[in-house]
Amino acid sequence: MNEERPVSNPHARRPGGAVGDDEQAKRRVEHAAWTPEMYPIEPAEGKKRFQDFDLPTELLHAVADMGFQYCTPIQALSLEYALAGKNVTGKAQTGTGKTAAFLVAILTRYLRSPESRQEQGGAPRALVIAPTRELVIQICKDAAALGKYCGLRSLAVYGGMDYERQKREVMDAPVDLLVATPGRLLDFVRSRVIDLSKVDTLVIDEADRMLDMGFIPDVRSIVARLPPKEKRGTMLYSATLTDDVMKLASQWMEAPVRVEVEGEQVTTKTIKQIVYVVTAREKFTVLYNQIQQYPDSRMLIFCNRRNTTEDVADSLTRRGIRCEMLSGDVAQNRRLRVLEDFREGKVRIVVATDVAGRGLHVDDIGFVINFDFPYEPEDYVHRIGRTGRAGASGTAISFADEDESFIIPDIEKYIGEELKCTVLQHDDPLLAKMPEVPRAPREHREPVSRGPRPERVAAHEEPRRETEHPASAAHGEMLPPESVAAAEPRPASGEASAGGRTEEVERPREPRHTPRPPMPAPERKAVEPAPESRAPARAETAHPLPAQPQGPAAKRPRFSDEWVPGQSGK
Repeated sequence: MNEERPVSNPHARRPGGAVGDDEQAKRRVEHAAWTPEMYPIEPAEGKKRFQDFDLPTELLHAVADMGFQYCTPIQALSLEYALAGKNVTGKAQTGTGKTAAFLVAILTRYLRSPESRQEQGGAPRALVIAPTRELVIQICKDAAALGKYCGLRSLAVYGGMDYERQKREVMDAPVDLLVATPGRLLDFVRSRVIDLSKVDTLVIDEADRMLDMGFIPDVRSIVARLPPKEKRGTMLYSATLTDDVMKLASQWMEAPVRVEVEGEQVTTKTIKQIVYVVTAREKFTVLYNQIQQYPDSRMLIFCNRRNTTEDVADSLTRRGIRCEMLSGDVAQNRRLRVLEDFREGKVRIVVATDVAGRGLHVDDIGFVINFDFPYEPEDYVHRIGRTGRAGASGTAISFADEDESFIIPDIEKYIGEELKCTVLQHDDPLLAKMPEVPRAPREHREPVSRGPRPERVAAHEEPRRETEHPASAAHGEMLPPESVAAAEPRPASGEASAGGRTEEVERPREPRHTPRPPMPAPERKAVEPAPESRAPARAETAHPLPAQPQGPAAKRPRFSDEWVPGQSGK
């Protein structure tokens, strides 16, 4: 049976690809009038400048255009060894600029050895493997920005777009840098569209996520088709260098140099962290009132499950609050359009799963709200890192209810600080009653637009969830560009590719640890209501939990079965 492939918009701009002759000529003229003296950066103690690495002027010109000054620690260490021809195993949190580190090394090497460029398409010189479409797109966009004056060609290959168009782009002209997700790359390799025998530089990005998402068998199959490890340069980056990751590094790399950068702190001081202790039924009320208190702020709301995301978005819409939704159910072209509208300020509220936890580069997000606490401490850090970026301040608000508060101690251990929990008093404005909204029968309600439903995963395949790559930029440090440009349409969350395989399907995350049962609520002493003239008080405690309902009320319906979050289904 022939599989019907998604057809892309022929006029849509894809990341990377060929640059027109007129644009190339314009860039050459612009670069000819530029000199390194036009990019003066004063030496600073303990910091490396990009000028200190004797980079080609084409790269320095692009760095100057992007307004960056000093290298981040992972960039400084990686470039020192990579430019010397050594293999690098790097440990650094996402958002520390490691993408620029390996891209600068690759582009420098290729500018200094133009004679090694392939004359035909389909045989890339450098290969970057990343676990998700969004990360692949972002890396390719970074390569286009850094390689603006280099005359080199980069291309992104990922599932969910017109297969034939990708095939033509790969084969029509030489590809210096190919950035790919494992599934689509293997499809092209097996169908002899891509030849990996000429690859002299391999980069494996987010190796720990590759392990989590089950991509390692595919990556092994890809590496087996490359030149031997002693005949190529290899760089591997991971947020953690566990025994499993180092075992992979030893298999794929020849005498790697281990580079580790420990951040001064996991979370930034520019983010104010607030935890509100509420019941599951109160969460939506608090969310609604929070939005009403800050009508002009840009907010990103995280939920753990797609159906929760849909319910929250629908309920906000029914109350006159315009918002958009991002989850694995939303088609790729719509996801990128929503992100672009969010970045430009056309939409100020987005309700999302962890699809938006990585790779979302949007300035001026005033609030990140964890409607659900995430299952893993790392995801908490990725989520709240969407605010307080580039030196700006932001606020991260999390709702601790009776079902999910068990993760708080693990988060505190991970970030190295205590999360002070605030118990909202009954007269707090955040618990104010919401306006009544007529409740239509569920079958008559208009769902939030999210594109076609994803294809089912084949019975023999392991479902794979999707994540995204975050990046937070300290002022004056070189980090990936912010924008996420529009790319090709794709079918919902599955990545249909040549062999009919489906890649990166989002699924609910299961915690790696055994969830602890909710802690019993502390005894509450009767308190006198505050005088009307006083502002309602919010009591901070270590980890108070809402009292759990007893008797028949204890059997609370699933949130997804309730149309209006925070209201019982009657």
